[in-house]
Order: sequence, then C-alpha cells, then structure tokens
Amino acid sequence: MILRDAKTKLVQLAKEYSVVSVTGPRQSGKTTLVKSLFPNHRYVNFENLSELELIKSDPLSFISNVGQGVIIDEIQKYAEILSYIQVSVDENYHSGKFILTGSQNLVLGEKVSQSLAGRVGVLQLLPLSLSELEKSGNTLETYQNQIFKGFYPGLYDHERSVNIYYQNYFSTYVQRDVRSIKNLGDLSTFTRLVKLLAGRIGQILNLSELGSQIGVNYKTIESWISILEASYIVYRLEPFYNNFNKRIIKSPKIYFYDTGLAANLLRIDSVKELENHYALGNLYENMVVTDLLKQKYNSLSTAGLYYFRDSSGLEVDVIIDQGANLIPVEIKSSQTFNSDFLKNLNKFREFSGTSESVLIYSGVGNQISQNTKLVNYIKTGEVLN
Repeated sequence: MILRDAKTKLVQLAKEYSVVSVTGPRQSGKTTLVKSLFPNHRYVNFENLSELELIKSDPLSFISNVGQGVIIDEIQKYAEILSYIQVSVDENYHSGKFILTGSQNLVLGEKVSQSLAGRVGVLQLLPLSLSELEKSGNTLETYQNQIFKGFYPGLYDHERSVNIYYQNYFSTYVQRDVRSIKNLGDLSTFTRLVKLLAGRIGQILNLSELGSQIGVNYKTIESWISILEASYIVYRLEPFYNNFNKRIIKSPKIYFYDTGLAANLLRIDSVKELENHYALGNLYENMVVTDLLKQKYNSLSTAGLYYFRDSSGLEVDVIIDQGANLIPVEIKSSQTFNSDFLKNLNKFREFSGTSESVLIYSGVGNQISQNTKLVNYIKTGEVLN
C-alpha cells in the first residue's frame, strides 16, 4: 500500500468531527485509506445489496448499534441514512464515529451539506500524486510514461495492462455511475462528448461548439459535463479575474482528473504513440495542474486555483490565489530552460504587483531565474507548501 499524503488531515478531521466524508473517483484509494486508519471501525459497503436491504428495513437499529464507529462505503447508494446519522451525532457526540465514503461528488455533496451542515469534515481523495509516487519509489522514468500510465493506485499495486484497465474503468463508469446519476437515453452520444473533451484538454470550454459537433444543444452539454464532474472524470479550471484594468476571458478550461484515462479515450495505445501525439503538451499540462489540485485537497489548503487570460492573448497556466498573495505558474514540458518561458510570468507580475512566480518544467534541479522559481514536475507538490 502506498502511503497517502491525505492521511494526516484525515486523522485530524476524525478528531474534530463526529462525521467525516471522504469523496473521490472510483478506485482512487478511499476504502483502503480509511480502513487502514480506522481498523477498529465496523465496515459496511452499500454496494452489497443484501446488506443494504437489511439496513434499509431498520436504519435506526443499524445506527444505534455501530459501536465505537463505522465506515460506510458508497453512501450515495442510500443517502437517506444521513438524516439518522444527524440525529445520532446530535444526541451523542463521539469524534470520528461515522466515516463515509462516496464516488459521486455532486450528488453526495449536496445531501451531506443539507443533512450534516456543521457536523461533518470533508476530504476529497484523488488518485496518487507525484509526491506520493516519488516517496514510494514508484515514479516512472519519463513524464510520457507517467502520463500514459496515469495515477490510479490499482495500476501500482498489481501488474496490469494499462489499456485494458482504463477500458474497463470507463465502461464500468458509464454503466454504473452515469445511469445512477441520470437516466441518459443516448449513451453513445454521451461517450462521444467525453472523447471530444479529451481532445480539448487545457482549452477554453465552448458548450455551443461541442453541442453542434455531436448534435445536441448547449444545455444538454452543460448537464452532461456536470455529470462528468460529479463522478470525478473532468473538472473545470475557472479563470482568475481581478480589477487589473484589463478585459479578461471569463470561460473555464477543461481538464481530466487522470491523464491515463484521457490518453485512453484519445486511443493512445502506447508510450511511443504518445510521444508523437498532438495532445502530449496538453496532457503534460493536465498532469501538472491536477497534481496541484491533489496537493490542495491532501493538505486541505484554502488556496484557489485558476488560470489567467486577457483579450490581448496574455495567458498564465495557473494562478494560485492565497488571499494576500498571488503565485502565477507557467507549465512547460521542455527539459531545457529558455528565458522566453518567463515572458508571461514577468508581464503578469508587473501589472498584478505579485513578487514571486513559478515555472514547472522537466529539467533537473531547482533554481531561481528573474525572480521565478524553476521546479521539476515531480516536485510540483512543493509549489503549494
């Protein structure tokens, strides 16, 4: 088992709250993590239909007899039980008594916030981060290998075919998660949308254009992307806009939570094929942006992650908003430093007044150039620390 960086914060939440909710993609390691941290808790999986039916027949009895604590896996399968949990924790507070996991962020998040507002500590667990792979000795030899294999723990715990893993992952996702969130009549068109999005990683999201390509309206596209977000397939990176006396682009960019899945959707069958693929640079950017997101979630950081682009074409890949401080971040796959990489960072610093910036690239060694810190992509986690 690879040690997870989120472990410390999860233990902290369990000391501060009666209920802890751990959400994230399927197979991101939620169950493995909570079982390792709470070995004395009873474990219940709501995907076990026979066990779930028994609990549904008498939920009050189940809640009353959990003992020292219980781990409830895939709680979105019976979210109504949250009301019984609310009553229980209000009547008898016990830190870390209920550990809940789920793989549907939007669906579960709304119900948790409605039923357990102020009573629950929330942690999002994404697939493995670059720092977790490095500390466990699982870092791959090139960034192309890393992009292709992706970051799901199951690919590092056992020897598996990467292509078959992601084919099964996506087909299972469509058949189980999509159908449980919304009854889509045309799964083939939905799948076409997902593949189109994989080809638009790091690009401005244009709902009308996507709709015209697959023959549905933009409202349907918005609804389907919300489903993909709810089940941790894609996410939107929102633009950063402040009063800089500039016209700012205000549409989000689209990224995938895992590059291995995105590469598979693009029908990239090998690392060699990836090395010559038009989307390589976008997938590299996706890997780094998502790793920043993983570090944010693992540390429960309040920092905001955005991108910046104005109407004149000035663009910065990521803006880390720490409240009193902004850190612009540029992402390059090159192993060789070029001073031109700093041009947009210098311009942003000049009009924003921020004093520091970061270039994440594939070169070795960390150094400072023109007030910009150069960071190897494997060390992306250090940027938020």
